[in-house]
Amino acid sequence: MSGRRLVRTAAWAATAAVATVGGYAGLVSGALPVDLGVGRRVRPLGPQTLDIAAPRDVVFDVIAQPYLGRATRAMQEKVRVLERGSDMVLAAHVTPTGGRWKAVTVETVRFSRPERVGFRLVRGPVPYVVETFALTELPTGTRLLYEGELGTDLWRAGAWWGEKVAARWEAAVAGSLAVVKEEAERRARR
Repeated sequence: MSGRRLVRTAAWAATAAVATVGGYAGLVSGALPVDLGVGRRVRPLGPQTLDIAAPRDVVFDVIAQPYLGRATRAMQEKVRVLERGSDMVLAAHVTPTGGRWKAVTVETVRFSRPERVGFRLVRGPVPYVVETFALTELPTGTRLLYEGELGTDLWRAGAWWGEKVAARWEAAVAGSLAVVKEEAERRARR
């Protein structure tokens, strides 16, 4: 192989590697959303159910606080409200995905006090996500039910990607629900 041809081949390989890594990083982080509208497949998220020893109003307030009130310092690193209305906000959510990478999703969050908080993805690693936190009063507190749907494009390849994203998405939700439970129960004890 001639020197020029070797240089061209190496340059092409380096360009392909940079494009692949950059495309993957953009997809994972939500900076390069892929919404082609072809081959859409939708899969469920959840359900996850959590019983919380706190009144429903308290649980609702804990969920809504970073969006409608003043976020704690820890939540300011995870949630940034971009636009606020009376019953809906547009918010950026930052989720660590491993190493130095973080996913930034943008979602609308709609509040129906005191029984429901709904989320709809605007920008993220997949083109479609809708989620609901439904709150039901119990004699001993509140039952929080999380469920939703996640959709991807491009048939089987998209479904594979959706499974990867859904696993991390549901793990992040489970972590958030644990924080909600802990804080709501702490407030209820006061």
